Amino acid sequence: MKTQYQILIVGGGNAGISIASQLLRKNASLDIAIIDGAKKHYYQPAWTLVGGGEFDIQDTQRDEASVIPAGATWVQQMVSGFKPDENKVVLADSTEISYDYLVVAPGIQLNWGDIKGLKETLGKNGVCSNYSFETAPYTWECIQQTKGGKAIFTNPHTPIKCGGAPQKIMYLAADYFRKNKIKTQVELWSGGTRVFGVEKYENTLKKVIKRFGINTQFFVKLAEIDGPNKMAKFVGIGESNKDQVYAVAFDMIHITPPQSAPDFIRNSPIANLAGWIDVEKHTLQHTKYKNIFASGDAAGLPVSRTGAAIRKQAPVVVSNLLALIKGSEMKASYHGYSSCPIITGYDKLVLAEFDYDNKPAETFPFDQSKERWSMYQMKKFLLPYLYWNQILPGKM
Repeated sequence: MKTQYQILIVGGGNAGISIASQLLRKNASLDIAIIDGAKKHYYQPAWTLVGGGEFDIQDTQRDEASVIPAGATWVQQMVSGFKPDENKVVLADSTEISYDYLVVAPGIQLNWGDIKGLKETLGKNGVCSNYSFETAPYTWECIQQTKGGKAIFTNPHTPIKCGGAPQKIMYLAADYFRKNKIKTQVELWSGGTRVFGVEKYENTLKKVIKRFGINTQFFVKLAEIDGPNKMAKFVGIGESNKDQVYAVAFDMIHITPPQSAPDFIRNSPIANLAGWIDVEKHTLQHTKYKNIFASGDAAGLPVSRTGAAIRKQAPVVVSNLLALIKGSEMKASYHGYSSCPIITGYDKLVLAEFDYDNKPAETFPFDQSKERWSMYQMKKFLLPYLYWNQILPGKM
């Protein structure tokens, strides 16, 4: 196996593949390797629709080999560590690969084990989650099987990928219960401080919550789950309720697990104090190691972690990396754009788009804080098509 590349890309997800594709479109002679041990590639944004009975889970996966761009080498291993002072990446089998330039885009880590009892009961006993390929279909089963009682939807106290996802499935479930005249109390238990961080869209979501009669509880985290007895234990994390313990019965519970940068990032020299990749928020260049860039969910950016954010980050990384290789000035700048298509019911969606300052940065010439049928269709049909056919091949 070759052990020296001009450009190494850690991660074969959205960020890694689209950056590799864009680089090779700019310069096909670049010597690029993508490191990722995964055999499958997933279009994860559709898992909410899978959980709501609107999308086939099989249509969200393809072989990883099919998305590796022509001209790039695929190193089918996972990374175990970094030696940035030596310009080396360490693989799981202890092989070291050298690079001239490094792009780190490994995605985010789901910490299922942080919730006591979750691994033993996930996928049964009414305990579901859209955050994995294996469990997303069970969410739809739970929604259909719920005939009353209480349906709980959790949002952890950590950063997560697709910050609106815990609410999207909640609104779909609430809409399903209402349309089928199933009297179920829907509740959001969240480690956050509010419904949404951008006031313009939050105002709409508060109305949606009121419309469905959803109860909300903030400043809490899920500590333990007892599936057979259908009990969830939450603990308070805010100053006002830090000693509170809540034992809550449920008929179904949708869990969004706590998340973090992968352990091999958190324990490496390229991480900041919070464990994320330490990059400058506009250039996406590492603050210490100037031949390292980062994109995606593991980057230490004050931004909502979404595929839409990656779509704006990728060309910045590509432009600045190519400038660095040429010895010219890096002029591309990322301003924190992110987007969250918030499903608020069947055939209803609010397209939230915003920047680092949580100010709306909208695409369309209409008020995107309003629920729209057209935006739901875009989410269901157009975005998956664009992902596979335009974004991953580096065309947009």
